[in-house]
Amino acid sequence: MKEPLPTVFVVDDDEGVRSSLRLLLKSVGIQAQTASSAPDFLAHYVPDQPGCLVLDVRMPGMSGLELQEQLNLRGAMIPVIFITGHGDIPMAVEAMQHGAFDFLQKPFRDQDLLDRVQRALTRDAANREELKQRDAIRVRYDSLTPREREVVELVTQGKPNKVMAGDLGVSQRTVEIHRARVMEKMAAGSLAQLVRMMMDLEPQPHA
Repeated sequence: MKEPLPTVFVVDDDEGVRSSLRLLLKSVGIQAQTASSAPDFLAHYVPDQPGCLVLDVRMPGMSGLELQEQLNLRGAMIPVIFITGHGDIPMAVEAMQHGAFDFLQKPFRDQDLLDRVQRALTRDAANREELKQRDAIRVRYDSLTPREREVVELVTQGKPNKVMAGDLGVSQRTVEIHRARVMEKMAAGSLAQLVRMMMDLEPQPHA
């Protein structure tokens, strides 16, 4: 199935800003969608859609910061670039502390926005590829038998076959067979790669 094209979502209550940014992005071949408010964006946003979000920090109703909070609660990974006015720097700093990708202060040069958008799209693509690889590792891990999972646990603890045989109450030859099957099922070319796969499956602490 073909991946959808990356889209830059522009959320701003100023119609002029929305229109000019959409035209700017279109002029360099970047697909853009606009929304006049945070609730409008949330009503149509599909998390599977790759891209980034260009977001006005100060809007009537739900602010940009509140929208960012909603996205964080939903586990959305979309990189957020905040647009801030004069005097909104403390809000921008708060946004960065809560995981925003970057921010721009008005007035800004078109090229500055385009540069940040390109970096955000690159970050989003990398995040999605990492997630895809982690999902593939999870599928392979789920295919292991309970005994093979025990072997993985012991192997990643650095235990030699002889010790594993004693822990599991089986012969060394049986451990070797299980170990070979694990490496094959996990598509791991080395013990180091298997250890890295298991580390990738562990939940990562949030900053």
